[in-house]
Amino acid sequence: MVIHMEADLKREPSVGKKKIKVSSVVMYLLLGIFAVIQIYPLIWLFLFSFKDNNEIFSGNAMGLPLVWRASNYSDVLTNGNVAVYLLNSVIVTGITIVLSTILITTSAYAIARMHWKLSHAFLNFILLGMMVPLHATLLPLFIVLKNLGLLNSYLSLILPYTAFALPMGIFIMVGFFRDVPKEMEESACLDGCGIYRMFYSIVLPLVRPAIATVAIFTFLSSWNELMFANTFVSNDNLKTLTVGIMSLSGQQGTHWGPIGAGLVIATVPTLIIYFLFSDQLQKSVIAGAIKG
Repeated sequence: MVIHMEADLKREPSVGKKKIKVSSVVMYLLLGIFAVIQIYPLIWLFLFSFKDNNEIFSGNAMGLPLVWRASNYSDVLTNGNVAVYLLNSVIVTGITIVLSTILITTSAYAIARMHWKLSHAFLNFILLGMMVPLHATLLPLFIVLKNLGLLNSYLSLILPYTAFALPMGIFIMVGFFRDVPKEMEESACLDGCGIYRMFYSIVLPLVRPAIATVAIFTFLSSWNELMFANTFVSNDNLKTLTVGIMSLSGQQGTHWGPIGAGLVIATVPTLIIYFLFSDQLQKSVIAGAIKG
């Protein structure tokens, strides 16, 4: 009897291992299927960008190109003026990220760390901006920018993009600044460190994941924005990539291959930004989950 019980005890771990292995296989299989579903649109867009209209409408819209037409990219960059649109988007988005990051980090630090009577009221006032729909500000902004003479300029997009990035960014950064131990700042002050040096050299490196998260959100909202860019800028040399690609359907008729190439060009910077800051974004999400 004892011998049978020992044999059963020896068998139980092997059964548990088999269960764990089966569950892991199922989990990885489901994750693989989900990854394919998420990535396939990008693969389809890439293949689509090398085709012409005859191949697309002849029933080969989903498969590999019969002829890889790299000329679609050269056509859209030169004849379609996409190179200029891309440069404009880089300028507008880059300045917006830098300007909004400076304003967000300094404002959030002042709210979270400096003691002044209207700090909570100022934070609540800023957060009210999250409740304002983007479309509701189109006409007032157009009138203000027209009176200031800023239409058809980079500032007509940079200023609104920066303003709409502030509420969410300040909301995120205030929570992270409040979790920074005050003892570190007190020690820096005792060692003779000034407020500006302490902020840039000690505090900011500790909240780097949050800064990366805010920068990614600002990039996505500015890079993909269409309504303001289509309304405030009519000069073809100042149009951003989203407006430029939209105008390709009118300029090039039904040549969908070059339009697909333009969409690929517009998607590549987003992928690059995500891969560069994905680690910081994951750290920010994990830190937010731990705080919650």
